[in-house]
Amino acid sequence: MRSKSDNSAMTIAEVAEQYGLSTDTLRYYERVGLIPPVTRGKGGIRDYSDKDMEWVGFIKCMRIANIPIEVLKEYVNLFRKGEDTQENRKAILREQRDQLAERIANLQEILEKLNFKIENYGTAVLTVEKKLVW
Repeated sequence: MRSKSDNSAMTIAEVAEQYGLSTDTLRYYERVGLIPPVTRGKGGIRDYSDKDMEWVGFIKCMRIANIPIEVLKEYVNLFRKGEDTQENRKAILREQRDQLAERIANLQEILEKLNFKIENYGTAVLTVEKKLVW
């Protein structure tokens, strides 16, 4: 398999494998404008450039963070309008960062509760759980 550093185009299947996405997801990202239109080679086969793959990586990262498609579309549309939209884009990123930080804090609290329950399962937790039997 080729990698991004080869400076050669990659097929949709190669990009899908590299980024752990389905080919349908990549086509969808292109269709809705989350990534730029991918150049096509012989027979209409997509040839993903390094630039295309940077966009794929960015969108995948943002989706892992649960940033909604509509927010990403707004961000990309602003990006495409040029430098005059920098502050708006930065505001979107800040808002998403703050929401992500809140989710992380909530998940950290849940992780601590699970760790406590696991570490104390044979003692305090079993006593409490016995009271909860239905």
